Parts: sequence; C-alpha cells; structure tokens
Amino acid sequence: MCAASGGVADRLGEVVGSRHVLTDPEVVAGFATDWTGRFTGSARLVVRPADRDEVAGVLRVCQELGVAVVPQGGNTGLVGGGIPYQGEVVLSLTRLTYLGPVDPVTRQVTAGAGVTLAALAAHAAEAGMDFAIDIASRDSATVGGLVATNAGGLRVLRWGSMRDQVVDIEGVLANGEVVGRVVGLPKDSTGYDLAGSLVGSEGTLAVVTAARLRLIPAFRERATATLAFDRTEDAVAAIGALRVLPSLTSAEVFYDDGLRLVCAHRQVAPPFAESYPVYLLVECTADVDPTESLGEVVETLQGLRDSALAVDESSRRTLWTHREAHAEAINALGPPLKLDVGVPPALAAEFEREVRWIVTEVAPTATLVLFGHLAEGNFHVNVVGAGDSELELTDRVLRAAAAKGGTISAEHGVGVAKARWLELTRSPVERALYRAVKHAWDPDGLLNPGVLVAGSAT
Repeated sequence: MCAASGGVADRLGEVVGSRHVLTDPEVVAGFATDWTGRFTGSARLVVRPADRDEVAGVLRVCQELGVAVVPQGGNTGLVGGGIPYQGEVVLSLTRLTYLGPVDPVTRQVTAGAGVTLAALAAHAAEAGMDFAIDIASRDSATVGGLVATNAGGLRVLRWGSMRDQVVDIEGVLANGEVVGRVVGLPKDSTGYDLAGSLVGSEGTLAVVTAARLRLIPAFRERATATLAFDRTEDAVAAIGALRVLPSLTSAEVFYDDGLRLVCAHRQVAPPFAESYPVYLLVECTADVDPTESLGEVVETLQGLRDSALAVDESSRRTLWTHREAHAEAINALGPPLKLDVGVPPALAAEFEREVRWIVTEVAPTATLVLFGHLAEGNFHVNVVGAGDSELELTDRVLRAAAAKGGTISAEHGVGVAKARWLELTRSPVERALYRAVKHAWDPDGLLNPGVLVAGSAT
C-alpha cells in the first residue's frame, strides 16, 4: 500500500466525486466490521461509485497506486470475505441500483450489483414474476454479494442456488477493463463460461457490476406447515416422501432449543402446545392451492408426531418466523461462531449427532443452536460462548463434514474464516488451479487479498 490516504482520496474523488469518498474514521469503521461483530479490520477509505464506468475508474486508480481493494455489497456476509483487514480501500457497490425491464419472453432481468434482493423481488413481482433466491437478509443483501458467494437460501430445493439463476455477468477487472455482457442470450456456446467463474469467486477475480438473471413464476397459492419429529432421520425421510409434490419449494429444519430461543426473543407462540425434538418447516407453491395435496402426503409420513398447517397469511408468517428469526435470536446472545457446512442428506442425522457431541466435548458450557436447509444436508452450526475453544470447534466440525464427503461451506463462501481449511475438500491440484485462475484474472493480487485463496495477498 504505497500511496498516502490523502492522495488516494483525491484521485478517487476525481472519479466519483469527493462526496462519495468517505474518510471520516467513524463512518469508515462501519464498513470494516461485519454484521455479526466477529470480523473487524481497518480501511483506508470507502469509495462509492455510481456505475460500471466509475467502478472501472476506481480500479484503474487503485492499480496505478498499488492499493488493494475490497468489494462490498450489503455487508451481510458471514465468513469475513467483505471486510478490509490491512487498510485496503473498500469499494462499496450499493449505488449500483439499476434495474432493467423484465423480458417476458426469456423471463430475465438485468440488475446492478447494488440492488437488494427485496428490491429485485419487488421489481419482478410488478411484472408478474418472482426471483428464485430468498434469504432472511433480503432487505440488505445485494445482487453482487449473492453472485459473489453463490448464495443459496430457502428455495434451493426447487430452484437451485444463485449459480442456477445467472445468465451472464458484467464485471470489471483489477486493471479497470470490463468483461462480460448482460444482453441475456438464451443460448451462447462460445467458449469458457467466464460468468460462471465469477459466481462464488468472492470478489477475488473481478468486481461484479451487474448480472443478467433468470426469473421464475410468481405462484398465487402456497401451503405452509411445520412438522414435528423425534429424530432428524425421520425429518430426512419425510423430505423424500414430500418430493413427490412438484410444488415443494422449501424444507427447513430447526430444533427445540432454537425454537424456544426464537419464541422468547420475538415474543411469538410455538407451533405446538407440546415440545418436540425436531421441526421441519415445509412450503409448497403453485397456481392451484397445494394444501390438499400437501396434507395427503403429510398423513402418510412415518415418525410424524404432530403437524401445524398455516390457515392464513398471519399464521404462515408466524411459522416462517420460527425459522427465519434464528440468526437474530442467536446474535442476541452474543457474537456466535457460525459454521455453514453441508453433508450428503443421507448422513445429515449422523452429522447432527456428531456436531452435538463435538460441542459437548470441546466447549461444554457453550450454547449450540442448529438449523438449516435439510433437503441439501446444509446445517448452520451456531455456537455462543465457546471462548478460546472456537478454533478447535471450527477445526473439528469442518473435518467432520469433510469426512462425510461434505463441504466446509454450503452457501456462505470461504472468505478468510475458512481459507485455511480449503484443503479438506479441494485437492492440491484443484487449489493450484484456484491460484492460477486468481493470477490470470488479478495478477497483482489487488482484489480481496487473502480471501478464498489463502496467501494471495500482495
């Protein structure tokens, strides 16, 4: 980092206007801490370009001055991948809010990197459509961040992750050159999938400025139910039975300790008068009311202890609150260790038991709360109060997932939090390819140094 902050600020001010170069330490500090409070660093300054050309100008200046850049969207990441740690420039993309017209033929739309998920969904709804990805941080998570982390969320079961929604991407390389186009061709077989390379790249290859995205139908009817079980095995088997329903969209798991935490935090009633060990929240969406077909399958489920069907929109929102409010209720206890892992669904119950045993052995006084997307074997492992045991817990849980043929990150990315464990699920050859790809796109290592590809910082 060879340039003084004042010189950098002046040069960047010429590109975006001085009012969009933030240097006040108190303001800048807000961009150097993630929303969980676990990851904190320091930024030289924050620059807020308005469009692709200004992004390109910013990156040209930073490359000329040898200043590293950390792209940042809504700052809702959970692995420290969007935080400056060594005085980098934060490139905030929240002003890139362009939303193009919805194309009814291809069912596509172009969205700027700074468009929030909620705004994208509302825009699609105006055209009678919807966007497939839905996550609890929808009001602040941005398109650029969703692309960069290959976000998953609540409807992957039916529609897939962010990668499945991307048609093309417009991005800017570290040297300011623009790559990709967002014209939305339904077919294009001209070589390497550069857009695909940017999905999940966590800001290490290029700065995503816009994406051409697929849309899905906006279904008029939905049926939502919470199902109670004694064992995770029974919940996994229930998903297998429910998959006969083409309308099945979500299958979310949580446990009694998490439910009680949410109910106390949000002051909402639980779904049942009696407590059960395991809960599975399921939702079906269709043009015709799927309630009857859902009910018919639910009646056949083995191991089902009880069921609660939403009878109106208010009760539906309450059932979803039981699941979606987990993160905020956990954060209210203190900054949690958050591990997003995935295993083959057939091994989900075994993995759940192993995680509980690991936490009991390593940090017996800590609070463990599990929830996640059971159809994908994706657990969010949250531990509060582990203290000095956090590193050992992380290592043990990630190794347990990898040993079952799983992943150390199902949907949150690798960031800096898990970079050292990438070797658990990526071979030496694969990691060498990662480094080669990084060098090809960003030879000076100025984009998000240290993220995903450990040791890539300049």
